[in-house]
Amino acid sequence: TPQFFFRTSDVSGSTSVVGESEMAMPGDGVTLHVTLQSPVALTHGDHFAIREGGKTVGSGVVSKVLA
Repeated sequence: TPQFFFRTSDVSGSTSVVGESEMAMPGDGVTLHVTLQSPVALTHGDHFAIREGGKTVGSGVVSKVLA
């Protein structure tokens, strides 16, 4: 399960790709829908890192908060 790091918080979550992309290579841009397992205070423009197995596998910026 990927871990999402926002400022000083980390929470587990799941992702689904928005659009046709099946795989992303380093440097590619992908739009993801992220569902977090615990509530976290977020706003548009917040930066985050995605870690799996102790390694950073991605980073991003919050573009929309749905709920």
